[in-house]
Amino acid sequence: MTTARIPLPPKLLPVFTGEARYRGAYGGRGSAKTRSFALMTAVHAYRAARAGQRGVILCAREFMNSLDDSSMSEVKEAIASVPWLASFFDVGEKLIRTRCGRVSYAFAGLRTNLDSLKGKSRILIAWVDEAESVSEAAWIKLGPTVRESGSEIWVTWNPERDGSATDKRFRKAAPAGSRIVEMNYGDNPWFPATLEQERRDDRERLDDQTYAWVWEGAYRENSDAQILSGKYRVAEFTSLPTWNGPYFGLDWGFSQDPTAGVKLWISDRRLYVEHEAGKVGLENDDIADYMIQRLPGIERHVVRADSARPETISHVKSDGQGRRKALPQIVGVEKWKGSVEDGIAHLRSYAQIVIHPRCTVFLREARLYSYKVDRLTGDVLPIVVDAHNHYMDASRYALGPLIKRSASGVLM
Repeated sequence: MTTARIPLPPKLLPVFTGEARYRGAYGGRGSAKTRSFALMTAVHAYRAARAGQRGVILCAREFMNSLDDSSMSEVKEAIASVPWLASFFDVGEKLIRTRCGRVSYAFAGLRTNLDSLKGKSRILIAWVDEAESVSEAAWIKLGPTVRESGSEIWVTWNPERDGSATDKRFRKAAPAGSRIVEMNYGDNPWFPATLEQERRDDRERLDDQTYAWVWEGAYRENSDAQILSGKYRVAEFTSLPTWNGPYFGLDWGFSQDPTAGVKLWISDRRLYVEHEAGKVGLENDDIADYMIQRLPGIERHVVRADSARPETISHVKSDGQGRRKALPQIVGVEKWKGSVEDGIAHLRSYAQIVIHPRCTVFLREARLYSYKVDRLTGDVLPIVVDAHNHYMDASRYALGPLIKRSASGVLM
């Protein structure tokens, strides 16, 4: 028995391993998720036909007025790319089916022509591509249609709106046993040079939120709830002798939160984020050494840290009689009532926050650091969400002496 090879990005291996009712991938452009899922529909059809099964591979989108609006071209290209699959299928202008006739493809719009398939075909796989726009009504309609024992629903989409029907069903609260991953350009081992140049160009010409939506699977909207909305950009830079700093800050980890550190500079009303370092489960004995390796010069400067853990500060300040590295100038930062809000006001007071591309986790937090939103009215509330804030807090601590205390600020 010969072994057939399937070109598949490694990140998708667990998606297509084992049993599951739902399989899926979401993310930005160039991730190879659509081509990979198109290919795997053909692999599934091959296996089913060889096992003597009969049925349909349904390729669906929210709306489909003609085959030009469908995933047919992606499926054809995927089949043609693998010789042993190409020889197993009949591929015509308007049809795709196994040569034995047991398994065929159908293409439908969930809103427009799904009803025509009900009761007429045994659906083995329903693959919904470009699923971001699929409504809750369409999802409710699809489930009972794909009802055969062992049948599956596959989903691929580029996220756009936080809270869309697809987002809620398959990203926020995926059904138990689902196999769904995030896929972006970095997960594509065959990411082409032409797209890489386009991605680099987009990094320069697009605002960060739009870039992140196109290439990194972020939501598209730039909400008023996002604390640093419009205040930051990503760019390479080298610090200059005329810059103020560096400023170092640490936020201690708790449970599943990372111990996070930053190295910052200030010049011409701009805040520069040069280095980041963070790890979940970092032991106190290892904190200084870990930060020294990743935040250049931290051991020679004042480091401001969360004062809620004085015992940790004392431990990291000491070298344990030469047994470990230390940060000899680490101090606890002052806190007062309203210090978080005052710190946010300070961060927003800069003309721009420039984030070095290597600071990927800081960048993610900058995108997600948000105020709470009233669930019923949609109003933005003056309450900071206690999430995506570890590097933000480390930055506030680093800049502690520069932050102006509001009139109501009282030391805690």
